[in-house]
Amino acid sequence: MLMNTNTADRSPILIVPYTWIGDFVRCHTVIQLLRARFPDRPVDMLSTTLCAPLTDYMPGLRRAIVADLPRGTLAWAQHKALADRLRKENYGTALIMPRTWKSALAPFLAGIAERTGFVGEARFFLLNDLRPGERRLQRMVDRCAALALGPNTALPAALPVPELKVPAAEVTAWRNRRELAAEVRPVVALAPGAVGPSKRWPCASYAALTRRLLADGFAVWVIGGPDEKALAAEIAGDTDARDLTGSDLRDAILALAAASAAVSNDSGLLHVAAALGTPSVGIFGPTSPWHWAPLNPLAATMETKVALDCRPCHKPVCRLGHHLCMRQIEPDDVLAATRRALAAVAPVS
Repeated sequence: MLMNTNTADRSPILIVPYTWIGDFVRCHTVIQLLRARFPDRPVDMLSTTLCAPLTDYMPGLRRAIVADLPRGTLAWAQHKALADRLRKENYGTALIMPRTWKSALAPFLAGIAERTGFVGEARFFLLNDLRPGERRLQRMVDRCAALALGPNTALPAALPVPELKVPAAEVTAWRNRRELAAEVRPVVALAPGAVGPSKRWPCASYAALTRRLLADGFAVWVIGGPDEKALAAEIAGDTDARDLTGSDLRDAILALAAASAAVSNDSGLLHVAAALGTPSVGIFGPTSPWHWAPLNPLAATMETKVALDCRPCHKPVCRLGHHLCMRQIEPDDVLAATRRALAAVAPVS
């Protein structure tokens, strides 16, 4: 079945995204493609509670449907309850990004007329617009974008980049709440977390970068989730770097919107920073920037200068135990890249 191209159709479209933060941000490319293709059809997105703050800043998105479905179990009752909520919205189309069976269940139970997704996990009766060829698309952003286009439609030469728009008044109010309004130094936000230890630049390297930035007259904020609280304490040490880690993603979004630049591992917060337009330095060890970097241009991409046969491995844990792909990235090189990123907004003497 082809995606409904009836120009008189004004039924809403639902995106069922991947729920990792970076992949969720990537879906703003999908929103833009859909809005350009179907200007009269509202676009909503299913979201977890964690990712929901991002949807407040995505132009073109009508609303988020927030549901926290458990991993590892079918949770039939919860899928049925979600389906009841979706049915009330009268969606005409659902784009289901993950290739799992469960991700397609609620749209099927809701009776959404058109359910588009890649072939996978024997979903033949749950989807009625089955797309082959997912594995031929090596980048996640290309896979997501392909579902927003018609079958057998080639991807455009340039995809629209994700954008997050935060009102300046909201940033100002956040700085006041966090007692940061008096900070006049240009701010560098550090995001030391990542899914899997192999993607994390060593904490000692972040700490060395912090000391050098502070000595150069910059303020440093460390951001991330609750799991990064211990990292933030170690990075800050006895300096005046601020620990802004916490359980609310909105805090990190607003910190990145307020910052002059960001330094981040290959993580969801790198995608947030780039989509906000904050000059961002991305640190890549076991992962390939071509595959996983934000579609938005980065101020710099940091990789080891030494060729390693084991890289990129795309593994969450270093199989060889040496973690050289990250350990060989020097703080002085990251500092130089950060200084260049800051030069336009905070010239360094």
